[in-house]
Amino acid sequence: MAEHTAGVPFEADRDVPGLVVKFGDYPLHHGGVGAIRSLGRLGVPMYAVTEDPYTPAAASRYLKKAFVWPTTGAEDPARLVEGLLRIGGRIGRPSVLIPTDEEAAVLIAEHQAELAGPFLFPRVDPALPRRLASKQGLHELCVEHGIASPSAAFPRSYDDVVAFAETARFPVVAKNREAFVRRSRPAVHGTTRVATRAGLLALARDWGPEPGVILQEYLPREQAEDWIVHACFDRDSQPLALFTGVKVRSWPPHAGMTAHAYVVDNPELADLAARFVKEIGFTGVVDLDLRFDRRDGQYKLLDFNPRVGAQFRLFESEAGVDVVRALHLDLTGRPVPEGEQRTGHRYVVENIDLPALLAYRRGGYTTPHAPARASGTELAWFAGDDPLPFLTMLARFARPGAKHLYQLWRTHRRGGSTATK
Repeated sequence: MAEHTAGVPFEADRDVPGLVVKFGDYPLHHGGVGAIRSLGRLGVPMYAVTEDPYTPAAASRYLKKAFVWPTTGAEDPARLVEGLLRIGGRIGRPSVLIPTDEEAAVLIAEHQAELAGPFLFPRVDPALPRRLASKQGLHELCVEHGIASPSAAFPRSYDDVVAFAETARFPVVAKNREAFVRRSRPAVHGTTRVATRAGLLALARDWGPEPGVILQEYLPREQAEDWIVHACFDRDSQPLALFTGVKVRSWPPHAGMTAHAYVVDNPELADLAARFVKEIGFTGVVDLDLRFDRRDGQYKLLDFNPRVGAQFRLFESEAGVDVVRALHLDLTGRPVPEGEQRTGHRYVVENIDLPALLAYRRGGYTTPHAPARASGTELAWFAGDDPLPFLTMLARFARPGAKHLYQLWRTHRRGGSTATK
């Protein structure tokens, strides 16, 4: 057993493999690597869907086999189900599915009957993951269940955008209404802060006759704190593992993927998340993003990802349980040991945290709940017992990755796609 599992007071079922499922072309994904390591260190045979044989995930010593399957995420669902069943047949025994994107999570939920033979996964209302992944669907659920969220509008035409702009308080935030368009036909690239009415109308001219966007209240970062919740819920929507933390930096700045975060105890937030999940009846792993608005003292739900989050390895209990381990234990009929979260632990994504640090220092932003000193650090890519994913990441990231970061940095400084004037 690897040093990372020393003292873990439980054993996983090594006869039940895990399969990391991802659709689309995003090879530098540390969440999949984290899932492979998490269960692989327990002796669970691990498999993964990869874009090509040279992704960081495919290089992990804990991966038994990579199934190379280039997809866009926009294929006919029947074709994707057929592909998963073919992979299940090659594995040859029931495997726990671990989706790392919304497309995979929604496909699994909507095709449970076809996938139930060769795979194990939480049973959920088939329509719920798609609704949660939709910005509009999530907003409607928040309203139904009394969960705070930023005020929002969902224009159906350019005229609707014009009418919104007449009364809106700027800046506002524009996002793609559905998560599934982000790799094929996004109206905006990520979270876009729009500073003025003129800027919004100029942007909207490219959205076509039916804008696929949500226009949302802007929560100023000077008056807000970014919090995250990662959890795994059983068939009765009771938490098997539930963790809270604070996001210190993200890339692109203030609007993108977590680059640096800490585990911070927040019982109020934990209760809020557990209550919402219980009321909507979700089961399985979740990754939530919330922003605490100091102006009114409310936690406002921004994103509900019905799958494993990329930074889930930030969170592990004193019993050695993270959400992926909790999922595997539960689906294989084993108890999930209780334990407090590792308060003060931090998570760093090496390839994006440095540019994020420079951007945040320039803006003078600090996170009040981040501890002065971390109790421990989990790196997204580097691990002494599994170094090849880190080296593979560096090789793939070095030239196109650096160029991409530079372009994002210039965009941020100029107030371009993330801050339209």
